[in-house]
Amino acid sequence: MIAYQLIGNGPAPVLVLHGWFGDHSIWQPSYALLDTARFTYAFVDYRGYGASREIAGQHTMDQMASDALEVADALGWQRFSVVGHSMGGMAAQRLAINASQRVVAVVGVTPVPACGAKLPPDVMAFFESAATNDQAAAGVVETSLGQRLTPALCQLILKLKHDTVDASVFKDYLKAFTQTDFSAEAARLTCPLLVLIGQHDGGVSEDMARAVYPSLYPHVVIDILPNSGHYPMVETPAYLVTVMERFLSAHA
Repeated sequence: MIAYQLIGNGPAPVLVLHGWFGDHSIWQPSYALLDTARFTYAFVDYRGYGASREIAGQHTMDQMASDALEVADALGWQRFSVVGHSMGGMAAQRLAINASQRVVAVVGVTPVPACGAKLPPDVMAFFESAATNDQAAAGVVETSLGQRLTPALCQLILKLKHDTVDASVFKDYLKAFTQTDFSAEAARLTCPLLVLIGQHDGGVSEDMARAVYPSLYPHVVIDILPNSGHYPMVETPAYLVTVMERFLSAHA
């Protein structure tokens, strides 16, 4: 089974799924801000990432969702919410579709939609090069941060990538969120859904979210995170936790 870090002992269980650049520890700035009396959070590492780095298997959306559900089963969680960041936001949608009777609510934090992040060939080639080229990786990260913050943040995210995932696995997961499309099944996601978009996110933009998500999920709530880009758990953790837990509490 994939690894996870458990935080809190509250009655409302929440799976947390990380993004492409690094494992679950990208969420660490938020840990001290979490309501651990209200919630129990399980921060997972996918196959090939972090504490699950040596676990073999497929690096696909279906596998990510299946593995996350196995964590919930191991914890004895019959009903739970899911928070997913970026690539993990897409996996959260997949999980909520697969286990629609068990998922209470979904929060997508700068999430890739169910239709995937379809990239033009030249952009795809640039993203692929980010697996082994730090300059390209920095370009991807800086764009997603809105090119407005200290370069130290970009370097922190790049270090997390280096420390937690191999280049070949990183490339596999790129295919998972760019070449997978389960939008035809979107109607099966019926639980409450909150999509949080960073004001300065150069990747998952507000325009894209408002154009795509309501057509997939007519009941979606879209909210903008001020003064944040693609990594609000690092950029504005207190505000992210406040908005996220307010939504989860309303639907627990």
